Amino acid sequence: MKRSRIFGTHEAGTLRQLQEVAQNAAHTALMADGHLGYVMPVGGVAAYHNQASVVGVGFDIACGNAAIRTDMKADAFTFAEWQQLASEIQHTISFGVGRTNRADDAPLDHPLFDDVAWEALPAKRGDRVALWAKARNQLGTVGSGNHYVDVFRDTSGYAWVGVHFGSRGLGHTIASGFLAIASGKEWGDQVKEREVLLDLSTPFGDAYWTLMELAGQYAYAGREWVARKVVSLLGASELELVHNHHNFAWKEEHYGETLVVVRKGATPAFPQQRGFVGGSMGDDAAIVEGVDSPDSVTALYSTVHGAGRVMGRQDAKRGRAQRDDAGKPIAGAPRDLSTQITREMQNDWLKAKGVILRGGDVDEAPQAYRRLPDVLAAQGGTIRILETLTPIVVVMAGSDVRDPYKD
Repeated sequence: MKRSRIFGTHEAGTLRQLQEVAQNAAHTALMADGHLGYVMPVGGVAAYHNQASVVGVGFDIACGNAAIRTDMKADAFTFAEWQQLASEIQHTISFGVGRTNRADDAPLDHPLFDDVAWEALPAKRGDRVALWAKARNQLGTVGSGNHYVDVFRDTSGYAWVGVHFGSRGLGHTIASGFLAIASGKEWGDQVKEREVLLDLSTPFGDAYWTLMELAGQYAYAGREWVARKVVSLLGASELELVHNHHNFAWKEEHYGETLVVVRKGATPAFPQQRGFVGGSMGDDAAIVEGVDSPDSVTALYSTVHGAGRVMGRQDAKRGRAQRDDAGKPIAGAPRDLSTQITREMQNDWLKAKGVILRGGDVDEAPQAYRRLPDVLAAQGGTIRILETLTPIVVVMAGSDVRDPYKD
């Protein structure tokens, strides 16, 4: 029997995407931060019988959140010193495609670069070498879009460092390449996003799984290096690391059988498994822990990965577009300018919260997102909140940074 569970309230287009995914899945769920994605909704979870969905995992394979609790009290810094640290983070960490800033000690000798998994790439040797070189160049870069480096204060006054980004061009190239070949094209060709389910018992499906896991190693190496670099800028020491990811597939036991669970913008939350969930640039974040409950079972032991958008990037910048029944913008239709977010609106929100921002565009303003406490409440009994983190510093790519791998 197929099962489906929806947490929270969602637009019709998002629900329609989940229904379409459910046609080919054994079970589905939608988290409370869900919104429209490519084919599969962000916040969507789908379980398959020995199949993996390329667009379900997505292009930013193993995008995730890492948070480090430090031994430094936040009140050890004055506001002026926090401003100086924000600028130091911006100038030390690279936000964009390649490493352009001062930090040059990313772990380019990481064992993943010698992994035999690279040979699984169904591409010409020259393409494999080029991707390997691109991956080395981008390791430790944060990118743009909703990717960030934050410093928080917890309820005991200690400083935390939090980061959110994924596998950069490596993950994007893997997803694009497998999607192209599955569509009858060549590696490197650009094709329209569509549902592609790969049988993991075939050599092609096995190669995808191998490379997905390689991209996961890469994403973890980058996030931990960036987070620890910022801890060093604080002059602090690491006390604990909370690290979790989404945009991935796992082989798990659910409803008495082994299934491949794809979580697109959704986070695993098994009992006692901790996670770091970010809000918007102007809202609190949370450290959470999975629980064993009926809600958790129907969520396929998954939970939210963030606050979730309430409007797309262009809607935030230019006003909300009129959409058809499928949720797609109607070409030529006038936009609702009353929903447009201005820089002044963004700055007023951050000033009221006392948040120091470096970079960031209005499409990432708090007004473009749900409020995280509401999302966590709507998520039901899948998690318990262990710690609330209040943002002090938020550093993101500026509006002038071009990054094709930002989401």
